[in-house]
Amino acid sequence: MSQEPSWDLYRSFLSVVGEGSLSGAARALALTQPTVGRHIEALEALLGVPLFTRSPQGLSPSAAALDLLPHAQAMQAAAQTLLRAASGEAKAEHGTVRLTASEVIGAEVLPAILADFREAHPGIVIELVLSNRAEDLLRREADIAVRMIRPTQAALVARRLGAVEIGFYAARRYAERHGLPRDLTELRSHALIGFDRDLSNARIAARAGFEVTRDMFSFRCDSDLAQLAALRAGYGIGGCQVALARRHGDLLRVLPDEIHIELELWLAMHEDLRDSRRVRLLFDHLAEALGRYAASAG
Repeated sequence: MSQEPSWDLYRSFLSVVGEGSLSGAARALALTQPTVGRHIEALEALLGVPLFTRSPQGLSPSAAALDLLPHAQAMQAAAQTLLRAASGEAKAEHGTVRLTASEVIGAEVLPAILADFREAHPGIVIELVLSNRAEDLLRREADIAVRMIRPTQAALVARRLGAVEIGFYAARRYAERHGLPRDLTELRSHALIGFDRDLSNARIAARAGFEVTRDMFSFRCDSDLAQLAALRAGYGIGGCQVALARRHGDLLRVLPDEIHIELELWLAMHEDLRDSRRVRLLFDHLAEALGRYAASAG
């Protein structure tokens, strides 16, 4: 290959994979469809392999494209990191910091914490990624991560902030209509809220000695936020962080002596970012505020 493909070609490639069509990729990138088509043709010519095949559902990536995908995604992460790094000098209190957290922490706990941070440091822009997937800090998909498991990579700076207790709860309106279970046997006769296909919560419960299976649930969803919304609406009984439930007086604890699950709360960043003032400011702010949040359940 005499010429190396430019980043623009890889960016169009990633967008076509994600959108499934040239037109969708063009809209996502604010380009014309012919431009995206030319990018794909140029990339195929430079690499010497076909990247997509047409199907009734749109464009399907070839085996070569699937092999190329993780490398292109790594380039994308590096490009985004470069832009964030260029957004502010290392010692300055301005620029962009990308933060990732689970759905519930990101949507229910962090907004007030980040609002306080904004008042103190208005020059720093926050990018928040809500995902239950562990973002790869080593590949710089995020600058800071709030995690519910201990980070193990050696190149990360990690701080344990405490433990988050998970309990089972029911909304008051559900309890008024159906009562509350007196033991685990009665619990199984109630409308339970839980996972669909994601077994991670089942594994967490199993480690705490509480076995759960998919067929136990009357409401199944892999979004923790949707489960929380169903719980608050009075659909049935489901899990909720104890500190969060205490903010909502309408939620009643169910079988606290029999159902007790704890998750460690960790904050992590790449060690290379320790000298970035804006990242360090946010890291320290989160550590203090989330530490108080974890302690509030005690």
